[in-house]
Parts: sequence; structure tokens; C-alpha cells
Amino acid sequence: MGVEREEGILIGVGANLPLNAQEGPLSTCQKALQKIQDSGISVLNKSSWYLSEPVPVSAQPWYINGVILVSTDLKPNELLETLLSIENLFGRSVRERVGPRTLDLDLLSYGDTVCFQEGSPKLSLPHPQLTKRNFVIVPLAEILPYWRHPISGVAAHELAGNLHRNQKIVKLSPQALEI
Repeated sequence: MGVEREEGILIGVGANLPLNAQEGPLSTCQKALQKIQDSGISVLNKSSWYLSEPVPVSAQPWYINGVILVSTDLKPNELLETLLSIENLFGRSVRERVGPRTLDLDLLSYGDTVCFQEGSPKLSLPHPQLTKRNFVIVPLAEILPYWRHPISGVAAHELAGNLHRNQKIVKLSPQALEI
């Protein structure tokens, strides 16, 4: 008797800069979840929030990160455009590859879809850095331990067992989950 394969549309949520003097990165991430739902995207499950060191390690502030499982009728490109527009609403207009940000919404996986596109914005599924980032794998394994990478077939709980030891991540208390 085997375990069923867990699938879905996965989005990484993160921030490390305050939106304003009153709202820090955690508040921004929580408000982004509401904005995602307001955009007609159903949030089916969400991980705990995690505090994680920047990758690569730098002097910038640590990040708040989490992963959500969603359902939507939007196609991958449409969903990516929606996520980019939400980022813009939260003050992220420039897409730096690495660097501090008020909000970062990454389309991590869209079911079993595998695609690599050039251009702006570039859509690559699954996200090419997904397995290299503890701040993605740990929250993903929390909510979908038997999710399998569409290319390698490796389960999230197995990926979490092979964490990159140099990437620090700390789970926040349950009280931080309140929206």
C-alpha cells in the first residue's frame, strides 16, 4: 500500500524589507495571502512562517518565508502575471535576481507542468532553484511531504532530509500565522 502522490499549484511567499514604518515583512506576507485570495486564487493550505538567512549570505535582513498550495483556473503565464502585479502593489517594481525586497511571490510548481521559457517575465516550471533553497523545501515538506518534483520525482520529505546545511532557517511561533 503506497502513499498517494500529492500535487498542486505551489507558490513561495517571502519578504525581508518593511512595507512602511508600521508594517514589517511578516505583515506584508500575511496581507499578500489575502490579496492572492482577493485575486480569485483559492489558498488551500499554507505552511508556517519561517525566518531564513539570505541566499547567498549577505548583510541584508533575514527573510520571512512560507509556501502556499493554491487552486486557480488561471494558466501558468496568467498566474505568474497576477503574482507579479501583486508584488508591484506591495512596492516591488524591479525584479532583482538576488537582493532585498518588500515582497517576493514565486510560482514554484504548477502540477506536473514542466516548461522553460526565455523572456520577461521568464516562466520556468518547476522553479529552477526550488530544490536548492531550504526556505522553500522546509515549508513545502511541512504542508505536502509526499509532493514529488515533476522532473526528478524526489518527494518533498526526501528533499527536506537533504537540506543545505549552510542555509539557516527557523520556524516562527504559531501566533505568527494569524492573518
